[in-house]
Amino acid sequence: MSRPVTYILLFLIMMIWGFNVIAIKILVENFAPVTITAFRILLAGVVVMLILGIKKEFRRVTRSQVVYITIGALTGILGHHFFLAVGLTATNASNAGLILGLVPLMTALAAILFLGDKLTMLRLIGILSGLIGVSFIVLNGEGSLGSISRGDFYIFLAVVTQAVSFIAIKRATETMDARLMTGWMQIIGAFFLFVVSAQLEPDGLSSLTTGTPVVWIVFLASSILATGIGHMVYNKAIHQIGAGETAIFINLTPFFSLTGSYLFLGERIMAEQLFGFLFIVTGVVLGTGAFEQSIRKHKKKRMAS
Repeated sequence: MSRPVTYILLFLIMMIWGFNVIAIKILVENFAPVTITAFRILLAGVVVMLILGIKKEFRRVTRSQVVYITIGALTGILGHHFFLAVGLTATNASNAGLILGLVPLMTALAAILFLGDKLTMLRLIGILSGLIGVSFIVLNGEGSLGSISRGDFYIFLAVVTQAVSFIAIKRATETMDARLMTGWMQIIGAFFLFVVSAQLEPDGLSSLTTGTPVVWIVFLASSILATGIGHMVYNKAIHQIGAGETAIFINLTPFFSLTGSYLFLGERIMAEQLFGFLFIVTGVVLGTGAFEQSIRKHKKKRMAS
């Protein structure tokens, strides 16, 4: 795949991921949230495994890889998607989409804490900028901690758990294909979600009989396009153009979540959300090291010429 084609695909995936927040909001309002999430993740995992099987890229995993897959499933699937589903029942999609824009920044922070990545001044400024951006969103301009909603807090926990899962993914993908790890994480994580849903939502399966055809189309699009194929394309892009450049594209996701919540859900866009969005974008560019990486590349090109 050429670089321009990769860029176009990344743009489309960011748009799909941004709108996926709206899709999940619709799903958790129509079904038992944890139960429908378990089915959504399971279908995504099956699709990933089928694609790998068709391409004859399915491989056996070692015991050490199983450990990292399990950790990733507990944090990146059970933790992230549980908090995301429950959080979206108590907050609006625009807030959720903006807070989820922190994922690359929290991942960079986790890498600093657990993998020994270097903390530079620019990255520190980026982390602080991202946290300021979230404060604009969750406080809604009211300026008191008491105004933080339970839903916003759960969405932030979804960000933290996914960031932790990326550390396990990074360790595992040193010896295995990222797409294969994604598929196994989704299938194992879906099992964990089913166990939790059986405890928290005893009537969860019966809620699935109430969905309309439109809602089930939303379910299929969210599961197959966003969660299944979307993650495969994103992992492929990381391999082709590097993590730094792909992280920059993540900045588009909260933008599409914000516009999608306005267009499809009729949610009002607040000034505090726009300020938060700007701070989060700045935070991601600086905090992930993408800005420093682009400077180094530019210097190398100038020296080579």
